[in-house]
Amino acid sequence: MTETRVRRGRPGHDQATVLRVAIDLFIARGYDAVSMADLAAELGLSKSSLYHHVPSKERLLELALDEALAELTAVVDAAADGAGPAYPRLRRVVEDSVRLLVAHQPAVTLLLRVRGNTAVERAALERRRRIDARLAGLVRAAATEGSLRDDLDPEVVSRLVFGMVNSLVEWYDAAGPVEVGALARTVVATALEGPARGASPG
Repeated sequence: MTETRVRRGRPGHDQATVLRVAIDLFIARGYDAVSMADLAAELGLSKSSLYHHVPSKERLLELALDEALAELTAVVDAAADGAGPAYPRLRRVVEDSVRLLVAHQPAVTLLLRVRGNTAVERAALERRRRIDARLAGLVRAAATEGSLRDDLDPEVVSRLVFGMVNSLVEWYDAAGPVEVGALARTVVATALEGPARGASPG
């Protein structure tokens, strides 16, 4: 009787549900400390049933980190490769990055705890470095066109901007009083209008 219940598990699980639970466990316990058996127990599944949804713990980590990075990569690439003045494109990137962080807050939280201990983690860190480099290029272009101060290191500005955005995982609550649009506008104003020359461009 008990064996039948465990084998069948709870209804309604799909890969997206498994991924959500896995991300929560990885954050709470640390990736290395979580086994597939732990995840199966959390979901109310047998290990064999869990393997129908996902082939390995490493694949779950890969999916989680891709969730955190894929849309952000697309947004940064589109802005970096876009036409027109750099400063408005930079502002849009920062605002969009806030919205994406809020939309994928658990996955981003996990990404920020990655230390490069596995090939999957190292690949994610390399993707982060590429994003930083492309954002720094936008900062440099905005300085060249006169929209930002040119005495600030673009790489440092890029890291500080993303550092501010990433800090939101520590305190922002989407159910709280600060609406995400207002949050994004505040981050843009704080991160970019400080180094802007004069009134910020429209």
